[in-house]
Amino acid sequence: MAGIKSKTFITDNFLLNSIEAETLYHEYAKEMPIIDYHNHLSPKQIAENKTFDNITKAWLDGDHYKWRGMRANGVEEEFITGDTSLEVRFEKWAETVPYTLRNPLFHWTQLELKRYFDIDEILQPNTANDIYIKANKILADRTPAQLLEEMNVKVICTTDDPIDDLKYHQQIAEQNIFTKVYPTLRPDKLFVIDQDNFTEYIAKLSSCVGFSIESLDDLLKAIEARVEFFNENGCRLSDYGMNQLYAFDFTEDEADAILKKRLAGGSISEEEVNLYASCILYKLCKMYHAKGWVQQFHLGALRNNNSRLLAQLGADTGCDSIGDFNQAEAMSKLFNRLDSENSLSKTITYNLNPTQNEVFATMMGNYSEAGVPGKMQFGTGWWFLDQKDGMEKQMNVLSNMGLLSRFVGMLTDSRSFLSFPRHEYFRRILCDLIAEDLNKGLVPNDLEFLGKMIQDICYNNAVNYFNFK
Repeated sequence: MAGIKSKTFITDNFLLNSIEAETLYHEYAKEMPIIDYHNHLSPKQIAENKTFDNITKAWLDGDHYKWRGMRANGVEEEFITGDTSLEVRFEKWAETVPYTLRNPLFHWTQLELKRYFDIDEILQPNTANDIYIKANKILADRTPAQLLEEMNVKVICTTDDPIDDLKYHQQIAEQNIFTKVYPTLRPDKLFVIDQDNFTEYIAKLSSCVGFSIESLDDLLKAIEARVEFFNENGCRLSDYGMNQLYAFDFTEDEADAILKKRLAGGSISEEEVNLYASCILYKLCKMYHAKGWVQQFHLGALRNNNSRLLAQLGADTGCDSIGDFNQAEAMSKLFNRLDSENSLSKTITYNLNPTQNEVFATMMGNYSEAGVPGKMQFGTGWWFLDQKDGMEKQMNVLSNMGLLSRFVGMLTDSRSFLSFPRHEYFRRILCDLIAEDLNKGLVPNDLEFLGKMIQDICYNNAVNYFNFK
């Protein structure tokens, strides 16, 4: 492919297709702070706050979005996740970028180069060396905390296992940096009772809480202790990554027998997994409600499709895709039970299959609560839907089935400290969407009113919803 001749298309009015959209973005959305309430950033890196010495480390390490793009472009794995030089790996990404045209990676790449490094040139082979040198020079003077502050990130919520000691969060809290960093409890490993490493994980949890876990009662006491510990350290959210919610009928005696069987070395059937996991999920949801936490459910991913790369690289390395699981019945069953017991927390569901957007949006409208605006949220476009088309579809469905004005907005879901221009991307798309309605006569011609709604979606709704310290 021939090189791209023009400089960046990331102008002041990128994605803004009318004067009204420009006004809504520049006068209302642009300067709003960021609350990034779900990501996979490393609290260790923030606590240690060391400068980045190389853009490859800051930009490519752990970014399976880019890895998928490079693999699709035929790049050898050694240049993606291997031990080849950082510069060569960057060059391979630069070779790939022009081929990502119309993929969100193209927009994200140029936005990040512009915002963090003031680079206008399109990343491609003939610009790679200059960009590599300039970016590395700037990163040599930037710490994670500085990068977050430059993007006006007020709050981030990391994703943390129940057995994490949260020492890095504690260190961050003592440093008084601009960005508040809170943990999020992600208890996925508690559910996979049929996996080989389950008993090893329970042993680690036992060590963490200081007593042996030999029964369901022991396990629930251990989980409750960890919920309390996380709460003391500022946690106000939980999260799950599941194919579907677990909502099977169970008794505690049945779940107890299944757990004891597994701890004794027995094998577990699929039915037993579902019964046990349904018990654990229900009990966790009750604990969260008692603490006033928000619970998040990321549903619909079909993970680890490539067994060859799974064996070579492990999970979360770019071999997941959209699943076609049924979701409505389990959501209805779990949420209805909790609601009927006055134990349903504020809840955000994220859908990965766009054919089920209406399913999710209408389900969340079933369980409102007086005095709690937007209690049940149909979350922002997630993962493969975290792009212009996916975000527009999510917001259009939410507008049709619920209240866009109460939406808590965007998150990065990222492992990279250079990903925060995604909030700008979302905000520009939101402003253009609302301006298009205005110009079609579908909403009142009141830019101040519309601008306030946009500010709420960008920031204010999240402030009121999560109640961070």
